[in-house]
Amino acid sequence: MDVHISLDGRRDLSGQIYRRLRAAIHDGLLRPGDPLPPTRELARRLEVARNTVGVAYERLVAEGYADSRVGAGTYVRTTGLPTHGAATATATDTTASGLRPRALWAGLSPWAGPEFTGPTTAVHDFRVGLPDARLFPYDTWRPLIARELRLSADGAVGYGDPAGHAGLRAALARHIGLSRGVRTGPDDVLVTTGTQQALDLIGRVLLEPGDRVAVEEPGYPPARLPFQAQGAKVTGVPVDAEGLLVDAIPPDTRAVYVTPAHQFPLGMPMSLRRRTALLRWARRHGAAVIEDDYDSEFRFGGRPVETLHSLDRDGHVIYVGSFSKVMLPSLRVGFLVAPAPLRTALRTAKYTADWHTAVPTQAALARFVDDGLLARHIRRMQHTYATRHRAVTRALTDHFADLSELVPSAAGLHVTTFTRGRLADPGALADRARRARASGVAVHTLAEIAANRSARPGFVFGYGGISAPDVEPGLRRVLGP
Repeated sequence: MDVHISLDGRRDLSGQIYRRLRAAIHDGLLRPGDPLPPTRELARRLEVARNTVGVAYERLVAEGYADSRVGAGTYVRTTGLPTHGAATATATDTTASGLRPRALWAGLSPWAGPEFTGPTTAVHDFRVGLPDARLFPYDTWRPLIARELRLSADGAVGYGDPAGHAGLRAALARHIGLSRGVRTGPDDVLVTTGTQQALDLIGRVLLEPGDRVAVEEPGYPPARLPFQAQGAKVTGVPVDAEGLLVDAIPPDTRAVYVTPAHQFPLGMPMSLRRRTALLRWARRHGAAVIEDDYDSEFRFGGRPVETLHSLDRDGHVIYVGSFSKVMLPSLRVGFLVAPAPLRTALRTAKYTADWHTAVPTQAALARFVDDGLLARHIRRMQHTYATRHRAVTRALTDHFADLSELVPSAAGLHVTTFTRGRLADPGALADRARRARASGVAVHTLAEIAANRSARPGFVFGYGGISAPDVEPGLRRVLGP
């Protein structure tokens, strides 16, 4: 690794080199065992005599910072380093800087809810929103990615279209047309870096500061952040067993964000009656409806729920999806389907934000979809998640009915249960959650998951990361005596 050394003037050059390398060792930038640059190379870069560098290295060796190996070079000492100085690198103290964020950012921060993608040492993993990464077909995916990287290395691929890879947009239009009944073409599709960016782009294009956005209450907290960051007024609208209460939407609302196929976090679908009412409301008020279809590929019973987009005849619905649940969250590939009047502005907003999503990943994903590999993977995971869904719902109804009221849900990667009896008190519930985590269970309460912290007491049990045989023992650690 190159070491940046800045020399001041022509005096004490060996001392300057010595002090810079010693500081890098103290700060942890050069770690035990790291090689120092060869004296000839460093002398050439600094335009000094090789002996000048050699004197600095000899001083480091003499003071115990480095070891010199004949014929191999000079290395940071692996043990017994002098202890004075900082142990690790520290950032420059800039607290006195006059730079400050805009006032609205003072009240915003990344979601303080559960970590969706981080590693866990839990024995029973009930975290929400995580697919089972262990079952992803890596052996199939690697050659697709490798092929696209070879094309990039050959110069066949450069910067991409902000709207997305043409092959992927066409594949997505076919995929959601067949699997979700979304009638669209490639020109309507814009590829994004996950759902979060899709929401950010929609907000940039649609909203003026002060415009109102309605979201479900309880709902998905990260969905609020892009709109709040753009100066919008975000208002929670209650949900019931049929979904969003349309009559409770403020009349001045510019956009409504909903999860109609599998309401997050409660889990029930929005009824056809309520979906129809929402579309009528949007048409009457000239508002946009943002439909987040985040995990509807996994359905375990009942008829498939028609998307709002497929029911929309007036161009008010913006359909948003991603591959975080059906494949891997770390891919960070999402998409949106927008009415024609928004296409150009959204493409420009995407270009402004990050130009385009990674081209090799998009191209590999296009092949993955077109070759039927995505459909095959979804079918396989559908069976796996159905088994886990049954294990969770049966255990809750057969063994813990006195403490839990299961919210009916036949899709997705989690179920929600309201607690009752001795766990009806929020304090008792929070204490039970802490005890469960201490015993090796990764689990979260409804209040931790939902944007509405005053939500009814309950637990949200994800089953993407837990095998079916481990479900009941895990639930006993959470709900048992």
